[in-house]
Amino acid sequence: MTLYKSKFSVNFILHNGDCMQIIGQLPDNSVNAIFADPPYFLSNGGISVQSGKQVCVDKGDWDKGGTPEHIYQFNKQWLSLCRSKLKDNGTIWISGTHHNIFIVQRCLQELGYKILNVITWQKSDPPPNLSCRYFNFSTELVIWARKHEKKPHKFNYEIMKQLNGGSQMTDVWRIPAVGMWEKTCGKHPTQKPLRLLYRIILASTNEGDTILDPFAGSSTTGIAANLLNRNFIGIEQDSSFIELSKQRRKLLDDPNEAQKLLKKMRETPEETTVLVNHARPKDYELMIEKGMCYLRAGDSKGSLLIQKGFERLGYVLLHINGEKTQLFPLSKKGFQIWTAENLQALGFTAEHAPYYAVLRFEANKPINYDQPINLKQRAYTNVAKICPLSDFIGLK
Repeated sequence: MTLYKSKFSVNFILHNGDCMQIIGQLPDNSVNAIFADPPYFLSNGGISVQSGKQVCVDKGDWDKGGTPEHIYQFNKQWLSLCRSKLKDNGTIWISGTHHNIFIVQRCLQELGYKILNVITWQKSDPPPNLSCRYFNFSTELVIWARKHEKKPHKFNYEIMKQLNGGSQMTDVWRIPAVGMWEKTCGKHPTQKPLRLLYRIILASTNEGDTILDPFAGSSTTGIAANLLNRNFIGIEQDSSFIELSKQRRKLLDDPNEAQKLLKKMRETPEETTVLVNHARPKDYELMIEKGMCYLRAGDSKGSLLIQKGFERLGYVLLHINGEKTQLFPLSKKGFQIWTAENLQALGFTAEHAPYYAVLRFEANKPINYDQPINLKQRAYTNVAKICPLSDFIGLK
């Protein structure tokens, strides 16, 4: 067993050995959530594309296919052991493809779990299908289930809703596969992206909770858990992946590396964004009164460049020189172009550019957020910028 005590005062515990034996040794009702990436049983000589080259998809002996009965018994055994370790309001997430996921579903139902959702993880950058005899494989499935049929489970609904721009998050998640920035210490053949685990952990746990991963691999679950101030217990039978996990965990001891991973983990394609907009003291209250803010358009000094993420704006954060910050949802998507004269007629201070982009927001619906934002970076507090909404949510 390897134990790291993190700077977040949470644990990173790794067990090297057979998951069936080690799960059985853990205390009952001791974990808040489980993420499991069990064998898909698809290592049977198939081919795929990696970095533009044809490669074999075989992962190792542990992933070689068996009979349907063998796959069924294997999954039922570990799922049975895991159920007793979950707290009564705990949930379990299991990833898979058609090779194993339907058997997993059957086992969950037989063991008394209640299936809550089947998440479709849509990869935004899937490799091509070389045989040209099938539709391209661009998704994996993640079953989310709770321990009991009728006892309520933990679900941070509001956080998920805010991350989705104020609308209910659907069961289709568009997240890229593992990026090169996640492989600096080495790679695991079935590694899952930090971005996926970030969302799973935020959805179903709170700070200080304990998350178990019985097939830890390179411990992506543990990295995401510790970055989000959760405890981690991982089980992995391959000692080389234990070493890889240790190297990845050591990166978090460097605050700069940890911050880089946090930023990357929290960014997802098509995520709703926030316009951080500095207001002159005279304009601040007037903007809130009228539910509108403006920023210079064009190439004049201080203008907001139309950069990536502008098309996904859903919120505006008003501030005065980094103080008096307030976050509001936009009432309308997109923006209008106004002249300086139009804005001045309403009492606004618009005197440094001929044209301005105007956005409307819900002034009567301010949003509390739990991640303070440093608005004084490089002292340019008067420059508008765009941030992902996740910068404001889920971390304290």
